[in-house]
Amino acid sequence: MLEPLSGVFDVDGILWLFVAVVLAGLVRGFAGFGSGMIIMAVASSVLSPVSAVIFMMMAELLGPLPNLPAAWRDGKPRDVGRLMIGATLAVPFGIYCLANMSAEFFGWVVSVCVLGLLVALMTGWRYSGVLTARLTVATGALGGFMSGFAGIPGPPVIMLYMSSRLPIAVIRANFLLYLLAIDVVMILIFWGSGLFVWEIAMLGLIAGLPNVVANMVGARLFDPKAEVVFRRVAYLIIAASAILGLPLWK
Repeated sequence: MLEPLSGVFDVDGILWLFVAVVLAGLVRGFAGFGSGMIIMAVASSVLSPVSAVIFMMMAELLGPLPNLPAAWRDGKPRDVGRLMIGATLAVPFGIYCLANMSAEFFGWVVSVCVLGLLVALMTGWRYSGVLTARLTVATGALGGFMSGFAGIPGPPVIMLYMSSRLPIAVIRANFLLYLLAIDVVMILIFWGSGLFVWEIAMLGLIAGLPNVVANMVGARLFDPKAEVVFRRVAYLIIAASAILGLPLWK
C-alpha cells in the first residue's frame, strides 16, 4: 500500500494545487465555505475526476480543525446532523456517476453548478419559511450527490442557508461543520470502494498543512457584524472559482 507513495510529488501542476489550497484555506476560515470550489476549479484542470476529488477532500481534512470548537459553539449541530443523514445516503450514487465521467465533462459540470449557485444567490431571493427537518435532510442529500459526483458538496446547502434569515455567524459555523463531516464520509466511502489513489491522498494531506495556517488566518479576518462584506466576498469566491474551473483554461 505504501510503495506508490514514492511518486507523491510527480504530479503536473503541483504548484498551482498548493496555491489553490492556501487561498482556499483563507476563504474557508473567513466564510466557512468556498474552499472546495476553489480547489476543485484548479484540481479538475490538472487531475483526473477521481483524483481531483481525492486531493480536495484530503487537503481540506486538517485545515478547519482549529476552527471546529468555535463552529460547534456558534452553529446548530442538530441541523448539520440532519444534513449528513441525507448526504451519507446520496454520496455513493454521486461517486458512481463520477467514476464513469470524462475529465472534460467533469470540468464543465463543476463550473456550471457553481455558476448556477451564484446566479440563484444574486437574484436576492430569500427563503422566509421554516428550515424543517425534511427540507434539511433533502438538501443534504442533494449536497451529498453533488459531493460524490463533482466534489462540491456546498452549493445546495449554501443556497439554503445564504437565502435564509439566520445570522451569518450561524451560517458560517454550519457550513464548516457540514463540509468537514462530508469530507470524512467521502474519504471512508472512497477507501471502501477501492477508488482511493494513495499518491494523491498523501499529496492532499501534505497540502493540508499550510491549509491549517490559512484557515486560522481567515478566521481572524471574519467579523460577524459585517454581513454585507461577508455576502460580497462569498459571491466573489463563487464567481472566481467557477470561471477558473472552466475546461477552456486547460
